Amino acid sequence: MPVDLELERIREQVTKCTLCPLSATRTNAVPGEGATNAELVLVGEAPGVTEDSTGRPFVGKSGKLLSELLEGIGLERSNVYITSILKCRPPRNRAPLKSEVALCLPYLERQIKAIAPRFVVLLGGVAISSLIGPWSVSDAHGRFYEGESLTYFMTYHPAAALRFPKTLELMKSDFQVLRRELLGA
Repeated sequence: MPVDLELERIREQVTKCTLCPLSATRTNAVPGEGATNAELVLVGEAPGVTEDSTGRPFVGKSGKLLSELLEGIGLERSNVYITSILKCRPPRNRAPLKSEVALCLPYLERQIKAIAPRFVVLLGGVAISSLIGPWSVSDAHGRFYEGESLTYFMTYHPAAALRFPKTLELMKSDFQVLRRELLGA
């Protein structure tokens, strides 16, 4: 099946999903968006309040910072695919429950398989632990991890970088590591 049709099929399934209780409290599901031929798929934790109201990923303050970080390495937001572990906002932005992750993860796995990116960028601890396993962000950031058929790159979540100036500097440095790898330098 062509990538764009598969991603549209996943989007439709996500927007109608009722597998977990989050479907009852969401305003909009947030399947993800971006280039269907992206070299990078960026994966966050879960939609926030702005994402829930718009149905689009990373459009609040964290999204603005993420766009700036991408531009800092010569990429436009439209050239990557952006999504999250969870496709619905947890109440009060609480951390995702393991049961929610387990139910939502197949959507993400299908998105990644359809796009077949060069790298999957994991933004924060929830993304890292959900796709790789327990690994603290402070130990993992700026590093690549070779999975069975994917190469992951790990860094902080933009929300953490907004709260802590030191984390922002680390994240900027991490994105430069990613840039060098993208360029093959």
